[in-house]
Amino acid sequence: MQVQMNRIEASRDKLGEGALWDSRTQCLYWVDSVRRLVRRLDPGSGHVTDWVMPGLVGSVALMRSQTQLLAALNDGWYLLDLDTGAVTPFARPSDMPHDARLNDGKTDRQGRFLVGTILEDPWSRTAGVKCAGILYRLNADRSLEQIDDDIRLSNATCFSPAGDKMYFADSPDCEIRVYDYDGASGRVAAPRTFIDTRPHGSLPDGATVDSDGCLWVALPQIAAVGQFDPQGALMRTVKTPCPLPTCPSFGGADLDELYVTSLHDSGNGRLLSPHPDSGFVFRITGLGVRGLPEVPYAG
Repeated sequence: MQVQMNRIEASRDKLGEGALWDSRTQCLYWVDSVRRLVRRLDPGSGHVTDWVMPGLVGSVALMRSQTQLLAALNDGWYLLDLDTGAVTPFARPSDMPHDARLNDGKTDRQGRFLVGTILEDPWSRTAGVKCAGILYRLNADRSLEQIDDDIRLSNATCFSPAGDKMYFADSPDCEIRVYDYDGASGRVAAPRTFIDTRPHGSLPDGATVDSDGCLWVALPQIAAVGQFDPQGALMRTVKTPCPLPTCPSFGGADLDELYVTSLHDSGNGRLLSPHPDSGFVFRITGLGVRGLPEVPYAG
């Protein structure tokens, strides 16, 4: 089967992230964090709809109602009405670090929404000093729990097909962690290193899991998405047309297409790609694998 890549003809993102497929409506959602947009592609018509948010957007989750999304913004979770564009506060952590905002996130198999933070300067670290970032879990009753801490730049949050493993990356550490995860009770074990991405030439960005339990990870520093088996061994790398891929998500009627967002301008002067394909979303077909449906937030 031949792998093919097609660029989605939408306006160019500055920082595309958070790709998320809705199997019910057959639409792709993603965010442009810098331009403060939540975006939706209807592949059937090619139409793209944008919603302007009141703050930087890290990630989104589906809701049980198909006319709503739950968005993680600077200081908390907000409900987006897709019909009216209205944005209303939903949940806010009282212990959010002053120099952090919510970033990458994903629902677990029970519909809890886990989101980690990104620090204002995630690339500096003082030896022996704990970082302020937090990985939160938003439960169905809107209560919040701290799942992990000492985080600089949260990414790669996703779950094994059975929901008994959670994957997460603090990107500057160049590793993906795995946590034993009890979906019924909510208990989360201490993390251990699952993949050291340094030998593969890149830090990890966004990630998703296929139906065989393989992890698909954006590797921006080598312009590729890596497929890792359930034991963490690299199976293959799929080069992307854009030099800085950020987040993969399986979509399509059979969940056998891989959508990948990318970065053009980080908005803080640290990263800018002049490549003409940077900042666009790509659809990759012919990979021979299928993804899993995303779970709506349970609240």
